[in-house]
Amino acid sequence: MLAPSVRHMAFERADGQAFAFVPGQFVQIHFHYADGKPTKRSYSVATIGSGSGAVEQLEIAVSYVDGGAATDLLANLKEGDSIDGSGPYGRFCLMDADANRRYLLVATGTGVTPYRAMLPQLEKLMATRRIEVDLVYGARNAGELLYSDEFEAFAAKNPNFHFYACLSRTPRTEPRPHDRNGHVQVALTELAPDPAHDIAYLCGNPDMVDQAFAQLKDAGLPIPHIRREKYVSSR
Repeated sequence: MLAPSVRHMAFERADGQAFAFVPGQFVQIHFHYADGKPTKRSYSVATIGSGSGAVEQLEIAVSYVDGGAATDLLANLKEGDSIDGSGPYGRFCLMDADANRRYLLVATGTGVTPYRAMLPQLEKLMATRRIEVDLVYGARNAGELLYSDEFEAFAAKNPNFHFYACLSRTPRTEPRPHDRNGHVQVALTELAPDPAHDIAYLCGNPDMVDQAFAQLKDAGLPIPHIRREKYVSSR
């Protein structure tokens, strides 16, 4: 359990082959409702790869929803159990043609998982293109910041990477230098988005994505430089 209602899970392909994906992509889990009706749920790949594009394990973060059909399935899985899935899908990825000086990566909840997968790519870009990366992560309290120790360690290792924890309800008893009180918009304002040099990624709660998109657009960022993926909790 990464948080009281979020579980980290790792899977391997049943055929023993590696799982190939591009950081930022997602997979779909296929299952059936109690009445037999087929359905599926999408989860971003959270695996930190080696940069080769293929990994032995597919990692995801699952947010539990009361009464959720996917929650009933995934919460009761035991080591060695199997599920059906497909993918990867999606284009919420870093682009080779980008010539920006900074990435603004904004997330809430499990929306931070694609950025975890992007860390090796970002480290390479910081070394080759000397870009800056600001990860702005919103949660109600520190206990709901998923993978925060990993992001803090990555920031300590890479001076061009900065991790901002935006706590909207309960600040830490001992605040850290990059903690901010309030929603992600507080840190975005402070970071002064630059239309000429920034590309932003928004992932998580739909309200956050819409509000941050409007803020960045008002700041002058071109719409193609504001890339979005909304997470909706489904039953």
